[in-house]
Amino acid sequence: MKDLLNDAASLNEKHLNDGIPRRDFLKVALGTGFAAAALPVVAQNVVKTDTEGLTAGTVTVTVNGTAVPVYRAQPAGKTGLPVILVISEIFGVHEHIADVARRFAKLGYLALAPDLFVRQGDATKAPSQAELMKNIVGKTPDTEVLADLDAVVAWAKANGGNTDKLGITGFCWGGRQTWLYTAHNPNVKAGVAWYGRVVGDKTPINPAQPIDVADKIKAPVLGLYGAKDTGIPVESLDKLKAALAAAGNTKSTFVVYPNSGHAFHADYRPSYNEADAKDGFARAVAWFKANGVA
Repeated sequence: MKDLLNDAASLNEKHLNDGIPRRDFLKVALGTGFAAAALPVVAQNVVKTDTEGLTAGTVTVTVNGTAVPVYRAQPAGKTGLPVILVISEIFGVHEHIADVARRFAKLGYLALAPDLFVRQGDATKAPSQAELMKNIVGKTPDTEVLADLDAVVAWAKANGGNTDKLGITGFCWGGRQTWLYTAHNPNVKAGVAWYGRVVGDKTPINPAQPIDVADKIKAPVLGLYGAKDTGIPVESLDKLKAALAAAGNTKSTFVVYPNSGHAFHADYRPSYNEADAKDGFARAVAWFKANGVA
């Protein structure tokens, strides 16, 4: 805790000129729930969804002997609920992802956000993005992720979820996984991928990119991206769009926000664009409803 206090104080001094009040910064930075590698948190932008009327908290799904924590949020006492898988960014299932799950739960969904990095370590505790990528994210195989998600879907079916109404959404790393899981599981009715990379090198850890499995993506996927995202050129989206169309998937579509860059939905980060984040979430909700996930 002493080291965390020192780090937070240092970051606080560094970011006082960013317009973040000292008290608000320290409250969130020491708070809790946000991933250490994501600090500093922009406290005044953080969206907080309460748990009134919900059953919310962590459940455990065992996959090949590994206990995988899953943040679950749903309307209290309800069954037969449509299911939304919520896939995190590299920072793991921290407060922002849990809040997104609660937002869907408030709309009547069983929302499940699994810790897909659990075998490699606690992504929320990694001290920097570089170490997080090297030691945890970069060692998490796609095959492992897909198997974990299959197990989470099976858990949902056995615990009040209607997996005939299965949707998936994810952010950054989770946006890429949204494309991959939709290709992997033909029971997915619809997906919403937020600024997930769609092209790239093949490696033993990442044996395929979304464009490589475009012919297997049968469900409609809505891609939400920022035109100013330097890591995901619009040209790469055009390539995936063409590959999907060539495979007969004409329902998938992309929205590219001209004034946003990467992570524009992340309300705890400086990259947040409130107008585009709200528009994107409204589009996501409408997309799921229009495509059998409601």
